Order: sequence, then structure tokens, then C-alpha cells
Amino acid sequence: MAAQVNKIATALGVAAVAFGAVGQCLYNVDAGEAAIIFDKFAGVKTQVYGEGTHFKLPIIQDPIIFDIRSKPRSVPVTTGSKDLQTVNLTLRILFHPDPTVLPSIYTNVGIDYDERILPSIVDEVLKSVVAKYDASELITQRDAVSDKVADELTRRAETFGIYLDDISITHLTFGRDFVTAVESKQVAQQEAERRRRDLGSMLRRRSLRNKQQSSVRREMQLPLRCCLMLSTR
Repeated sequence: MAAQVNKIATALGVAAVAFGAVGQCLYNVDAGEAAIIFDKFAGVKTQVYGEGTHFKLPIIQDPIIFDIRSKPRSVPVTTGSKDLQTVNLTLRILFHPDPTVLPSIYTNVGIDYDERILPSIVDEVLKSVVAKYDASELITQRDAVSDKVADELTRRAETFGIYLDDISITHLTFGRDFVTAVESKQVAQQEAERRRRDLGSMLRRRSLRNKQQSSVRREMQLPLRCCLMLSTR
């Protein structure tokens, strides 16, 4: 009886060791992810693994898992316009890596590629585009500015193996000097409009007064004419 128990225990132990060994040889890639292999002897492998269970060599190879789903990121930038006004912008982007170039992304940049690349290229592109417009043009031509930023940023990101699914300027403000100048201009325009209305009102009152005075003169002249007519008879 004791011998049978020992045999069973030994078999369970062997099965557990075998199961553990098999477990160390396998790894899972979930939906929305992709993996590459880092080999301690050969370095980063060029093959990219999609969703599913895959084999690796224990100890020698480690899987590097990337999230390839589209993710949002907001990047604030402070720059200057063509007329030297301070401009504060926030750009919101949706991005995901090109799965086919994940080995290159990991080798050249790292798993935190978005932290290293996106703020830098967004800052570079926004400063380049905004410098071509006056502050007032950034307001009146905002759609054109957004399109220009999107085109240039998309091309720049693709050189790093990053696809941009959506790009939008969510925040656009100016420095205090520009805001003060705009407010002063608005006040001046409102004052000019008020003066125009006052002048129009004054001219209408003057016209009405002249008409009234003309009417009074005509009424006063009527009896005088009648008297003159009677005297001539």
C-alpha cells in the first residue's frame, strides 16, 4: 500500500514538474496585442506574433507584449505665432503602432515609444505650423491650421512606425498681451458703434426738428399772406 502511495506521489510530482516546464515554454497574446521575442543570445527577433498561445525557450527567450489598439493622448504645447504672439495649444491624438515594425520600434526606441516620440514630434510640428500664421489667422483659419498639422504630423509619425487615427486641436488660447489687445479693440469697436448710433439718432432728431420748424413757419406765414391779399383789394 505504501509503495503504491509513493508511486502516485512520484507520478504527481513528475506531472507537476512537467506541467511547470511546459508552462514556462508557452505565453499568451491577448486580443488587441502583439508580441516580439527577445533572445538573450540573438537579440530581438524579427517575427511578430499575434493573438494566441505561442512557444518560447525558457530562460533564453522573453516575450515583449505591445498594446496595438488605438489609444488617446493629449499633448500641450506653448509656441509663438508669426506676429510673435504667445500661443497655447493642446493636441489630442489617437494612435497605434504599426505591428509589422514592432521589432524596429523596440530596438530603436523601446516599449515606451509613445512617451518618447509623440511629445517630441507634436511639439516640433505645432511650432513649425503655428509660426506660419498670425494670431488672428489662427482663429479665423482654425480648420486650415488643423488640417496642416494633421498632414505633417501624420507623415512625421509614420517614419517612426506610428499610425495616427485622429488628430484635433482641443485647446487654443493666447498670451495676456494679445488678449488685452483684442479686448481693447472690441471696446473701441463698441464705442465706435455707440457713437455711430448716437450720431444717427441726433441726425434724425435734427431732421424732425427742422420739419417741425418748417411746418410752424408755414402756419405762421399763411395768415400773413391772407392779410396781404385783403389789403391789396
